[in-house]
Amino acid sequence: MHLDVQDLRNFYYRSALGRAAQASLRRRLVELWPEAKGQTVAGFGFAAPLLRPYLADARRVIALMPGPQGVMPWPADMDNVSVLTEETLWPIETGHVDKLVMLHGLETSERAYDLLEEAWRVLGPGGKALFIVPNRAGLWSRRDRTPFGYGRPYSAGQLETQLRKHQFLPERHVGALYQMPSGRRVWMKSAAMFEKVGRLMPGMFAGGAFMVEASKLVYPPKGKVARSKAKRQKVPQGVTAPVAGRV
Repeated sequence: MHLDVQDLRNFYYRSALGRAAQASLRRRLVELWPEAKGQTVAGFGFAAPLLRPYLADARRVIALMPGPQGVMPWPADMDNVSVLTEETLWPIETGHVDKLVMLHGLETSERAYDLLEEAWRVLGPGGKALFIVPNRAGLWSRRDRTPFGYGRPYSAGQLETQLRKHQFLPERHVGALYQMPSGRRVWMKSAAMFEKVGRLMPGMFAGGAFMVEASKLVYPPKGKVARSKAKRQKVPQGVTAPVAGRV
């Protein structure tokens, strides 16, 4: 079940721990995707806090927020780009998205299969998607005081297997949220150290969340794969083969 947009906004914009989490996730995102000049960038779930670096240069930025979660205007100091949408029916034409960020969307969805199908649909050929989910081996997924303590946490292998079933090709994955999931002053003061040290360790063991970057595969087609060459039928005995005549 999706979290409420008010709870997500309060965490990411009105708490010290949430602002630190936002900075950690955004830093990792920018490392993977330094720019998106002239491209269409979309976010689903509550990805708005991570999309700000692309507002200046991207051709278009869209923050899709599912109906069960609710919507808020974003960004606060610019024209609104957030949209309230059906979870599996986005108001975007097929193949029009170059980069897609999904945060607090997949792990809380009760229709994950259809959600991934919709994500595949809107991506253009060669498009990239970044799926950010709670790490089931991390501490953040064990505390329900943060949004990462809700929904279905993943391991890297589980998520990559699910993506491949929907014609996504996992290419890179990195960890994030290495600090302790606590707003206490002693942990907040040491957050920078944990982030620095944690990035030297495998993300699947240390990070509270991990990001899997995947590209859209167009071939082979979905469903049953048709044979490329049909069997050549033999002419029955006693039947004369057709002969082309002049017109």
